[in-house]
Amino acid sequence: MSNSRAVLVTGGSRGIGRAIAHAFAAAGDRVAVHWGASRERAEAVLAELPGDGHVLVQADLADADEVGRMVDEAAAALDGLHVLVNNAGVFTAHPPLSVSYEEWQAAWSRTLAVNLLGAANATFRAVPHLVAAGGGAVVNVSSRGAFRGEPDTPAYGASKAGLNAFGQSMAIALAPHGISVGTVAPGFVQTEMAREVLDGPDGDAVRAQSPYGRVARPEEVASAVLWLASPGARFSTGTIIDVNGASYLRS
Repeated sequence: MSNSRAVLVTGGSRGIGRAIAHAFAAAGDRVAVHWGASRERAEAVLAELPGDGHVLVQADLADADEVGRMVDEAAAALDGLHVLVNNAGVFTAHPPLSVSYEEWQAAWSRTLAVNLLGAANATFRAVPHLVAAGGGAVVNVSSRGAFRGEPDTPAYGASKAGLNAFGQSMAIALAPHGISVGTVAPGFVQTEMAREVLDGPDGDAVRAQSPYGRVARPEEVASAVLWLASPGARFSTGTIIDVNGASYLRS
């Protein structure tokens, strides 16, 4: 157990989060799977994780008090905390030329509350536990949309651009305590969240954005997260890794 790390994955009940939980568990780590609304899915993920010592924690990430309690609960259940993965996110279409002002406001409020403030609050509450553990890592799951733009979901793109900047600020703030902060920016990923688009009339065009002619598998995103959380990635703190199959290139 000495090399086993305590890892909290937000949004761990499906998609990328589920793959991330699996990757850490397969590496021998103990995982706290956070869920927001889908307990059944979270229990299914918990049951399928290799190894033992894994737990479930619940919180609405838009609620600061719940986030604080959830992080402390995870640390208590896992006997510490070495890695926080801020993966949970919401994606609600709100095309600026066709939604009402009320719908626009609701989409912005909820998206920023979960994707940006939720991650900021979880990180803040994780820091004392990471310091107590003698260091560790925070890994944020961002999006290609932070760079490329999201015309139908501008709040999503903005929330992820904010998450990128937040991660870089925290990388500088936490480095003296042996805590690295890295970010993974996927493009489209084969998940439930993207299924509607991928199975719809635009699916082929989306897959064609990558010269591989496909979208990412959740496991490919998880493998970048696993690396960013590793001791070998400590000096790469502040970095953003693109996992988009060369569908969007930046330098």
